[in-house]
Amino acid sequence: MASLPGKLNLSHMNKEGFVQPSSYLRPRGQSQPMPHAEPESAIERDQRIGLQRIRDFLKVRTSYDVLPLSFRLIIFDTALLVKRSLAILIQNGIVSAPLWDSKTSSFAGLLTTSDYLNLIQYYWQNPEQVQKIDQFRLNSLRDIEKAIGVQPLETVSIHPQRPLYEACRRMLESRARRMPLVDVDDETKRAMVVSVVTQYRILKFVAVNVSETQLLRKPLKHLKLGTYKNLETARMESSVFEVIHQLVNNSISSVPILNSDGVVTNVFESVDVITLIKGGVYDDLNLNVGEALQKRSEDFPGIYTCSIDDRLDTIFDTIRKSRVHRLVVVDEENRLIGMLTLSDILEYILLEGEGDDAKPD
Repeated sequence: MASLPGKLNLSHMNKEGFVQPSSYLRPRGQSQPMPHAEPESAIERDQRIGLQRIRDFLKVRTSYDVLPLSFRLIIFDTALLVKRSLAILIQNGIVSAPLWDSKTSSFAGLLTTSDYLNLIQYYWQNPEQVQKIDQFRLNSLRDIEKAIGVQPLETVSIHPQRPLYEACRRMLESRARRMPLVDVDDETKRAMVVSVVTQYRILKFVAVNVSETQLLRKPLKHLKLGTYKNLETARMESSVFEVIHQLVNNSISSVPILNSDGVVTNVFESVDVITLIKGGVYDDLNLNVGEALQKRSEDFPGIYTCSIDDRLDTIFDTIRKSRVHRLVVVDEENRLIGMLTLSDILEYILLEGEGDDAKPD
């Protein structure tokens, strides 16, 4: 039988001419068994279970649950003078406050120590503007950010009845260490600020209520947790202005203070600047770090350290018992190794091992 033009004559092909489906998958004669997964160790299993219990807890509790039974809330109108806002913060022993735009009756963001640092940086770059500092108002803070070229924090908020897990994810995505809880008034249908939730309060809430934090027994040296390279540091002799530049330019909240041997002697924090400029007097910014740290209040909680052999279960114990916002990772001789922040811990307990499932929809 003659074959049709353009058609394959199968009658002339033998069995060897057929291609087996397996040939598309692997070369013949090179079949290898699938590798066996390493059995999960007890410490790995406990770590995984501990993280899952924390996430399950955050998903069923709301942001409102974190708030204490009694608390006070201070909100600043955006038309308020910066000098006046500083005095109110110091008088009430707080470092941040929600902002409210009375013209639009709407939430307008959060005032933090970063805003004061940006303001100082601006006047350092533009000394001819120093005389106008007493007339500066909160509604111009975003103009300051643009003028000095820093990336502004995203203005985020969350409804108090939303899951705490969602609040934590928003904080990580926006690089915010605290976030206002904004509800809607039933009668006026206008937004109203209920309170502010912070990373510290969330992690302490977890430490107090989730017993499975004791399963997190892997040491820091085996976790991708914290910063250990390109750390910003300073000396007691360093000028305060120099450290402020480090804080602003690197978007960090603290700088370890080392001696000539690399031993950690203290930490300069962004909140230390508030003490230096209270009363609207900026002369103390000309001090060196050692002189500035002597002006701290007597109730300063101190500097917390840990080693790379410490585990998250003991760190959660520390958070439960003490008001800690960061830990300096040091060696046996107290030399600096790294920095561990609450942001690092929050990111780890939310995202570790989640893979692509951790990405928001």
